[in-house]
Amino acid sequence: MENMEETELVGMGLRTTAAPVQTAFYILLVLLGIAGNTTVIGVIGHSVMKNPGGGRNSDIIIINMAVSNLMVSVMRNTLLIISDIGLALYSSREWCQFLMGVWVWLRSVNVWSTLLLSAFHFHTLRRVAPPLANLHGPRGLPKVLLLGLGLIWVLNFIYSIPAHIFSINGNQNSTETLMLVSSTTRPLLGCIWNFPVGRSGLLYATTSMVIHETLPILLMAFTNIGSLYTLYSHSRVRSLVKDTHVTKKVPAERRAAKVILALIMLFIASWGTSIISVNYFNYNRGTSAEYLLVIARFANIIFIAMSPIILTIGHRRLRSFAKSILVYST
Repeated sequence: MENMEETELVGMGLRTTAAPVQTAFYILLVLLGIAGNTTVIGVIGHSVMKNPGGGRNSDIIIINMAVSNLMVSVMRNTLLIISDIGLALYSSREWCQFLMGVWVWLRSVNVWSTLLLSAFHFHTLRRVAPPLANLHGPRGLPKVLLLGLGLIWVLNFIYSIPAHIFSINGNQNSTETLMLVSSTTRPLLGCIWNFPVGRSGLLYATTSMVIHETLPILLMAFTNIGSLYTLYSHSRVRSLVKDTHVTKKVPAERRAAKVILALIMLFIASWGTSIISVNYFNYNRGTSAEYLLVIARFANIIFIAMSPIILTIGHRRLRSFAKSILVYST
């Protein structure tokens, strides 16, 4: 009986007591994220496959970001919903190893995919004239971009291997709290980290916080500042440059950049809030611990749920699809 109680404590360890309204709102956000990102993948993916000409790079990056958002929702957030409605979720050691590795992998990919979108549009805005390749009709697959996306998935998969190897189920250990840093806001399915040495767990968690949380946030902030400055300078560039193609392209890039800026600012706000809440909890605890975990949970889902809406407002094909749905429904 004692063993059963201990397993239950670990399986639902650090579980926050959510009010019914909070649970309902969280479920709504998760469903919105799944439906929205699926729509983004379908609509923009169909456009990319149908029109193999120029202008595909940003769409491919957006699809990649939406795929990572969708996978996080399906593999992680849906399980949180099941837990929230009162079902006790536990897993075997093998499943814990699989899930913990996948969670770390997907969250890391999610961060770097969003940073790539920010960096790409900062680079695009800095080009006053279009690249020569765009002036000669349709091109083949953007091999460099696809290689970069592949590296994001592969390198983050390699990084997630320790999270896979050193995950177990049903045992208390010194690195349980450190698990909060990158992969989750509480143990789920009874899965926790169990590094052989306490310092190795601390090193892995600290590395995760620096490489996959703090560094991308700082880089996104710098690229956003650079994009804002470039947008400001474009008004003067347009008055100096007489090339018709350039004067037509700059406004289009500005419109796209504004959408990306809104996305990145939303990501920085939501992800930054989660980092601050989780790490304050880790090192201070106190009476506000449960409140901070609630903030972290909602901060983690806000970007996934709201990014498709921002994209729909600014992306022509998504906007047309949304209008057609509204017209059909009425």
